[in-house]
Amino acid sequence: MFEFSPAEWDAVRLSLKVGFWSVIVSLPVGFAFAYLLARATFPGKALVNAVVHMPLVLPPVVTGFGLLLLFGTQGPAGRFLHDVFGITIAFRWTGAALAAAVMGLPLMVRAMRLSIDAVDRRLETAAATLGAGRWRTFVTITLPLSLPGIVAGAILSFAKSFGEFGATITFVSNIPGETQTLPIAIYSLLQSPTGDAPALRLAILSVIVSVGAILGAEAVERRIARRQDVR
Repeated sequence: MFEFSPAEWDAVRLSLKVGFWSVIVSLPVGFAFAYLLARATFPGKALVNAVVHMPLVLPPVVTGFGLLLLFGTQGPAGRFLHDVFGITIAFRWTGAALAAAVMGLPLMVRAMRLSIDAVDRRLETAAATLGAGRWRTFVTITLPLSLPGIVAGAILSFAKSFGEFGATITFVSNIPGETQTLPIAIYSLLQSPTGDAPALRLAILSVIVSVGAILGAEAVERRIARRQDVR
């Protein structure tokens, strides 16, 4: 029952690879958006917030189609990357990582923004009155105190990336060994008369990883919060 074939292991490894790099790429972007939305006031803030969270409400296929139009070989960003740097994203695992990063970004930003909002601004004011500059206050006060949300957001984004399907298959198609992540492999197996058993194996593994990620995010967040309370 739980004897995975080489092709199934390839899908699992690719999903882990895509999830890891999607988090690495989106982490600084997610934190920048979270900090901007939590602390800044500017015209169009509501629109920026809507755009960041749009992947949560849009059909994933629409998001994937948008990425294809933008980063495809004939898209403006895709053509620029290919002509200037020789990089092709569409129909590659890097495109799967980009799609996963976009789909996981709203969860990451939401967790980080809540954590930044929870930072007591009186501590930042006290640091400023003691002579700390804005950057030093951010590094020594804001960033450490918002760490639980950063970690939780990264883990939740990874879990979302691990299970991403619609945007990925629309943007990078279903290429075994290159873009066939675990959800796409499950979909492909369900199209075969003999694919129910391997599809079930991969589905169970996906559930285990997803539940583990959610529990892990909560555990890490609580542990970091306890350490900060002790200090």
